[in-house]
Amino acid sequence: MRPSQVLAAVLAMSSVSVAISDAFDNIHGLAEVKDVLFGRQDDNSDNASSDAPKSTQAPKSSDAPSTTKNDDKASSTGKAASGSAKASGSQGTKVTTSKSHETSYDPRLPAGGLSMVTPNALAGSQFYKVGDWVTFAWNYTSLSQTPSAIDVLASCTANQATYTIAVNISAEQTQVLWDTKNTPDGQAPFLTEKYTLMIYDADLSVSATARAGYLGAYTGFSFGMYTPQPYTPWDNFTCANCNGALSQFEKMTIKAILMTTGTTLGSLLYFTYAFGLW
Repeated sequence: MRPSQVLAAVLAMSSVSVAISDAFDNIHGLAEVKDVLFGRQDDNSDNASSDAPKSTQAPKSSDAPSTTKNDDKASSTGKAASGSAKASGSQGTKVTTSKSHETSYDPRLPAGGLSMVTPNALAGSQFYKVGDWVTFAWNYTSLSQTPSAIDVLASCTANQATYTIAVNISAEQTQVLWDTKNTPDGQAPFLTEKYTLMIYDADLSVSATARAGYLGAYTGFSFGMYTPQPYTPWDNFTCANCNGALSQFEKMTIKAILMTTGTTLGSLLYFTYAFGLW
């Protein structure tokens, strides 16, 4: 290395060492300047935060509906309506409706029915005299829901009349007694005709559609009724349908018998005479 270069390097190193020593001497002053700068910055930030406008909630619009007021109004309106309803109900007829709970059953199940016990299904045709007591008894079949009440009536197609046996009786009662002598006022007179027994749910009609599990209208039993005739002595009795003359069928039968008998006798006499038996 040349001497000039060595001299330049020594001068440079000396100047650097002097600068470093001066910097260490002023290190405390740099700390004070730092504190002043950061302190001013903190003061500015505090002032900025204090000078910034505080956010306030937006004022509620007076046009917006108030839930509390509306609820109060609704409750007061309901009370007024109930009060008016009570006032009007005291003057008029109060009608209350209740919807009963109905259970739905499997539609594949049959509708409920009846099986007659009295009279027995094997007893044959039944005929009752008007004025006597008549007994009907039955059992329920295929019934999943028992009705609360039933109606028991009798109908006659000859005069299109319906006769009341029992109305709105408990479904647990499976027997009724029918007094055919003391009938209600306004009931049509009995005819010597055929009648049909009807038993069905009191809450429904006899023409209501049968539903699975519920009692359907029963109209499967028919019976006859007749009106008794007053007593007549035998000497005064006259049979309106009686006739001493022979009927056409009886006349034809007698003629056939006579012709057969005559033919048989004639044939016997002829053959005995031809063979010389007499």
